[in-house]
Amino acid sequence: MRRTTTRCLPFALALLFACARGTQPGTTAESAAVNGSPQQYTVEDFYANTSYSGASWSSDGRHILVSSNATGIWNVYAIPVGGGAPRPLTQSTTQSIFAQGYFPNDDRVLYSSDQGGNELSHIYVRNPDGTTRDLTPGAKVKASFEGWAADGKSFFVSTNERDERYFDLYEITVDGYQRSRLYQNTAGFDLGSVSRDKRYLALSKSRTTSDSDIHLHDLRSNTTRNITAHTGSVSNAPADFSPDGSKLLFVSDSGGEFASLRAFDLATGGKSTIYEQNWDILGANYSKGGKHLVVYVNDDSRFAARVLDAMTLKPVALTGMPTGLVRGVSISPDDAALAFYASDGSAPSDLYTSRIGANPLRLTSALNARIRRQDLVVPRVVRFKSYDGVEIPGVLYVPPQASSSRKSPAIVLVHGGPGGQAQVGYSALTQALVNHGYVVFDINNRGSSGYGKTFFAMDDRKHGEADLGDVVSSKQMLIATGVVDSARIGIMGGSYGGYMVLAALTLQPDAFKVGVDLFGISNWMRTLTSIPPWWESFREALYTEMGDPKADSVRLHRVSPLFNAEKIKVPLMVLQGANDPRVLKVESEEIVAAARKNGVPVEYVLFPDEGHGFVKKENQIRGYTAVIEFLDRHLKGAAQ
Repeated sequence: MRRTTTRCLPFALALLFACARGTQPGTTAESAAVNGSPQQYTVEDFYANTSYSGASWSSDGRHILVSSNATGIWNVYAIPVGGGAPRPLTQSTTQSIFAQGYFPNDDRVLYSSDQGGNELSHIYVRNPDGTTRDLTPGAKVKASFEGWAADGKSFFVSTNERDERYFDLYEITVDGYQRSRLYQNTAGFDLGSVSRDKRYLALSKSRTTSDSDIHLHDLRSNTTRNITAHTGSVSNAPADFSPDGSKLLFVSDSGGEFASLRAFDLATGGKSTIYEQNWDILGANYSKGGKHLVVYVNDDSRFAARVLDAMTLKPVALTGMPTGLVRGVSISPDDAALAFYASDGSAPSDLYTSRIGANPLRLTSALNARIRRQDLVVPRVVRFKSYDGVEIPGVLYVPPQASSSRKSPAIVLVHGGPGGQAQVGYSALTQALVNHGYVVFDINNRGSSGYGKTFFAMDDRKHGEADLGDVVSSKQMLIATGVVDSARIGIMGGSYGGYMVLAALTLQPDAFKVGVDLFGISNWMRTLTSIPPWWESFREALYTEMGDPKADSVRLHRVSPLFNAEKIKVPLMVLQGANDPRVLKVESEEIVAAARKNGVPVEYVLFPDEGHGFVKKENQIRGYTAVIEFLDRHLKGAAQ
């Protein structure tokens, strides 16, 4: 489950499902494609890819700061803008480390790290000589980097050190690390950006997962006002303050199904729509120099970044762009160059950089050199009519060897959430499954984000029922392709998607041949009463969507797999991180014990050094190796 504030941004309880996957033991890469089949690779081959994220420019514009799992553990690297090998700045062998940014005027670096996936991240500074310092110490402290001050003399950090339920905002000087509290959060707001003159702080407050307001806090007068007061259900989220300090950009779905980018005039209070599409605008931010505006669009499961001229709001001409989706755009401090990631969904994203208007240079080679691009599958978005006529989208992957005469087993993959979204993008596990002969359908069942607020709300307090019906109905779409064996369709998912796996096996026990549950909920009453304390500001919204564990206990009991476990009659596999603060280990342990009483094959893999999602390569390889072995035994090898 993943915490969020509005429908327009990464969503409540959504799965951090950028987990890597493992080898297929006993399977070596076959030397030649046979009968139209691609060369087959081990899952370890897929996890020999290198993942990169983030892109922060050094003060001299000569390096890009990134996070990468090149060693198997996430660390921080500096990559030369002109090309060259990434230089490691941290060398952790145990805890994952994620880059937050270069200091504006020197080569110091900020990074974050937690302990074994417990999500209690701290903010650290790394000096050029390699020494480090924890800027947010405390055993139970959770901290986040909130951005740099416009003058480069300080930066902002939020922590829950005063009250573990709420996050206060602090300003820390770059010289001496003197700290002062800018905002004490006693009302459960979520923090947004600070204006460049440090006068205003944007805040948001969720009532439900699809209804929220933006509040503007004046740091000089210490007053707060609601700037998006409304009736009905409207999702509002702050984006960025304009460089001249006159406006606050925000996204809102007021008056429509999809969120558009709007501007609030700080002097007059007037609002205007400045950018809209027929899809959700997720957010926007200005470049440091103020010349460009980067807008993020959710275009039919394709998350993309668009670079606009900040004055005219017209697209900036970018030449020679690579095929696929452009994401993670970072503009250089002088507004002359950009860094970005691109992928067509079949291979991991690579980092590129270019002077604006010039052809880009690829800085990374993320795909394992052993893997041929032609053996990977480009996903496509498809739709089908569900049990009640509602159109359900999703992302489909079909192995090239699948045919009407050689039908393949299939997996329905269910994302986290419940308000997450299956996206067009690279997944090592998905590509490994497809490479091993499985059709994969990554479903956007009702309640998924990205398809309008009506669709998003269709599963409210109907979880495990209305949305599960879509998942089961997707089988007919798969069968209708003519290349899927109707007797060999399984289900897999993580977090809320893991719950959907367990719900399918207990509430619709005849629907699927096997189930693979990655850290899924089995007992809703326990999960809803044991959410992390730092989710306190989101508790009301969560209960409104999922149900109150006291007032709605009868329904929550009915749809909790643990209390229907006697109905599980097909093979089940469960993977869990011991340090998961969102879906507790007991959720998996109890459903495993209950299912084993039924005499069906049950496999359980527990990672003592992981949390909600698996980030270490060795664990990904071990875990997803076991998944494919399990599927090969109980699904691919099942009688046709």
